[in-house]
Amino acid sequence: MSLRWGLLSTASITGALLHSGHGEFVAVASRSADRAEAFARENGIPRAYGSYEDLLADPEVDSVYVPLPNSLHVPWSIRALEAGKHVLCEKPMSRHPEDVERAFDVAEREGLVLMEAFMWRHHPQLERARELIADGTIGALRVIRAAFSFAGRPADDIRLQRELEGGGLMDVGCYCISGCRALAGADPKRVYGEQVVGGDGVDVAFAATLRFPGDVLATFDCGMSYAPRDELEAVGDEGSLFLDDPWHGRESTIEVRRDNRTADRFEVGPANSYALELRNFEAAVRGEAPPLLGREDAIAQARTIAALYRSVDEGRPIDHDER
Repeated sequence: MSLRWGLLSTASITGALLHSGHGEFVAVASRSADRAEAFARENGIPRAYGSYEDLLADPEVDSVYVPLPNSLHVPWSIRALEAGKHVLCEKPMSRHPEDVERAFDVAEREGLVLMEAFMWRHHPQLERARELIADGTIGALRVIRAAFSFAGRPADDIRLQRELEGGGLMDVGCYCISGCRALAGADPKRVYGEQVVGGDGVDVAFAATLRFPGDVLATFDCGMSYAPRDELEAVGDEGSLFLDDPWHGRESTIEVRRDNRTADRFEVGPANSYALELRNFEAAVRGEAPPLLGREDAIAQARTIAALYRSVDEGRPIDHDER
């Protein structure tokens, strides 16, 4: 079974899926018919639509990818589900947990698959890292560190617009939250955040501390106003496990450090995270496997993001039972 995909935007992020070597892309939509037609010609897509509604009405589209601005993720995911389409929604689905729950309620009511598109979670590097932690390679897990940052976006970039729910935590910090949760194997019991505001009122630098069960602490920083960084590290009482740029899915090495030196390197091998994501999605549609990132994970992500923003607003840590 090959799903026929529709793209609900001509955003540049769609290119990674288009060039993954997997998936049949049959339609693309934009608010501009000319832009949609030009994108379709450039990428060999058979049909182009000048509105999102027209694409959702296409009976030959089985599944829709939603890479719109953050504030539009849930509304258009729900409209696509109500139109009978399975939905792969770009991360983060939302900073509002109740909206994520509402979207999954619709998916379950319609008997359709909805998944948050954290493609990096599908790369075998992460699963191997989790195995190494579970096997005691670094001893007992104590601390997790994550970082994701960049600079140099133009003032009109959607990531810097409050109305579109931009900000560093939403754009790249959600990867750090996902990474900390994945390595801890749990959701945080308490979170605390600090931010620096820029753009038209969004966080352009954000730092956070998270406390997980078992006395595991995590720290991360993210933002859009300082030097590029992209890393994830698990620190145990006998060593640490370092992943250089796990977020883009280009690296496949896991470095184990002891006594401040590299002790071992584990090569996982190359993999295309986007292709693996599409394969998992299709398997879920066929009923052969659960989606790797389903309702529970998406809601947990949104709850952590919401708690961190609340922490900033109230200037205090937020406990799990307050979320």
